[in-house]
Amino acid sequence: MSDKVKSPILLLIVLIIVSLSLAGGVFYLLQKERAKNVALQEELEDVKAKQKVAEAKLEESRKTVSSLELKLQESKIQIDKISTEVQQERVAKEEALAQIAQLKADLEQQKSLKADLEKKLSQAQKDADKIQIQLKELTSKKTDLEKKIKDLEAQAKAPQEEGVELGKVIVTPETSAVPAAQEKPAAKPVSSKPAAAKSAAASAASEGKVLVINKDYNFAVIDLGSKDGVEIGNIFTVFHNNKNIGDLKVEKVHESMAAAGFVSMDIKDKINEGDKVVRKTK
Repeated sequence: MSDKVKSPILLLIVLIIVSLSLAGGVFYLLQKERAKNVALQEELEDVKAKQKVAEAKLEESRKTVSSLELKLQESKIQIDKISTEVQQERVAKEEALAQIAQLKADLEQQKSLKADLEKKLSQAQKDADKIQIQLKELTSKKTDLEKKIKDLEAQAKAPQEEGVELGKVIVTPETSAVPAAQEKPAAKPVSSKPAAAKSAAASAASEGKVLVINKDYNFAVIDLGSKDGVEIGNIFTVFHNNKNIGDLKVEKVHESMAAAGFVSMDIKDKINEGDKVVRKTK
């Protein structure tokens, strides 16, 4: 009777620990995405501010050009009047011509400034459009990641058909289950069963699958962790449709999952969620 009561309690504790580990790992990834999202939003606001400044300068340049064009017209009128009195007002004409030359130079300079400002404004608009696209992509990734978190939490909380149940170790559908009660006499201590379960799990944990892929940071999350004997530095081969597409190297280990980086960038565009992973033997 004591064994039957302790087994569900141990199972409940294991499920709680697995759920907390899943939530912690995925929350870490979500925080990274949120930080990147905030940085892009700040950059977008900065670009918009620069765009407003450029628009204000462009408007000011337009006013200046209009004013200079008006002055140029006035100067031309003065030239027409001075031409009728060339002999008497030659000096005045020369001064007016010099003024016109200066005004033309100023006008060309303003036109050049206007062209530069228009070019910068166009570039700022393109940058803003790019940031908007990146922001939409990040928002979409955030939504997908939140959905995956909910799915993983649901899987962790749902009753498992494969796992430890009443002193019986069930490894995988392909590996037959061996009841611990049949292997051990009733007189054996209860503490021998967890040790047998741990040994069986470690021996059967050479294969798993890909849970989550983050191509921005070049890593994937697999469903094997420290409880399966996974350690930092372990190499796993990835199989997509039974075809070897590359290797992953474990960089961070949790109890029921591990984060593994891409050994080569060739795997980045080939790996998919659900792909099988097999631990390489040393």
